[in-house]
Amino acid sequence: FSLTGKEALTHFPSLGPSTNSAQGKVHVKQCDLLKLSRKQKRLCRREPGLAETLRDAIRLGVMECQYQFRSERWNCSLEGRTSLLKRGFKETAFLYAVSSAALTHSLARACSAGRMERCTCDDSPDLENRKAWQWGVCGDNLKYSTKFLKKFLGQKRIGKDLRAKVDIHNTNVGIKAVKNGLKTTCKCHGVSGSCAVRTCWKQLSPFHEIGRLLKLRYDDAVKVFSTTNDAVGHSELAGPQRHSHSPKHPASPRSTDLVYVEDSPSFCRPSKYSLGTAGRTCSREGNCDSMCCGRGYNTQSRLVTFSCHCQVQWCCYVECQQCMQEEVVYSCKQ
Repeated sequence: FSLTGKEALTHFPSLGPSTNSAQGKVHVKQCDLLKLSRKQKRLCRREPGLAETLRDAIRLGVMECQYQFRSERWNCSLEGRTSLLKRGFKETAFLYAVSSAALTHSLARACSAGRMERCTCDDSPDLENRKAWQWGVCGDNLKYSTKFLKKFLGQKRIGKDLRAKVDIHNTNVGIKAVKNGLKTTCKCHGVSGSCAVRTCWKQLSPFHEIGRLLKLRYDDAVKVFSTTNDAVGHSELAGPQRHSHSPKHPASPRSTDLVYVEDSPSFCRPSKYSLGTAGRTCSREGNCDSMCCGRGYNTQSRLVTFSCHCQVQWCCYVECQQCMQEEVVYSCKQ
């Protein structure tokens, strides 16, 4: 399962105010609209609220991926994504990681927001968490989220082949990125905001921070191959040594490394993986040379309208004038 298909971005029928039986039928219909395996469909039907959460996760993952790659040759467009997921490129690694991160993040938030029937706020049995509940504060339930996600994805302990191992590894990198972004947030209760009583709870980082971290992992992704571990008798992922003074046997990638098995195409020309870069806008001082792949770029002037000379008027509104400005746009040649 990967949160990257076009069909998953279609609108679901709204649940709306209705009977439990009608809501149940709509929930089942929502599950059927998603591209899921038979086992995943069964889990979805048993978890009211899950289909909506999956849809939210798909949007979150797609939007973040497109934001992080907005200035690169591969811009994470929906076109060609199915073909990409069948390969072992760096881009495939990022898609698996951002998808699992988005689903982990969305499930945890859905639990704390009361949108899932089978989970609620963070239920870790620590004192701080019980205090937060007493004050009506709801922590993000990452514990339930990660446990359910591994069941939903059906991960096996050891993948049968190199690609399976790589996909599972990158999926876990995404989950770990969300876990590492879990922060403790505190609030003071008392007269005039004094900290006579302080409540703390666990809260997830904004997904932009997780996306930025995964993009850094993509930039430093490690190319791996399969090697047999004689001690345990099964194959493992291995990559180049990180330090020249290390022994001459291959090193295992770190649990935070994104890994890939084959070099990426250039993404310069249209292919089954992308639409190419012709017509893409670029920054002349920044990425035009790279994005346009040496083909050069067109320069076009256009007038844009924007609000200007804004003033606050009594009592409560802002009044602006409309100004026009010439803007130069650069776009890659065919």
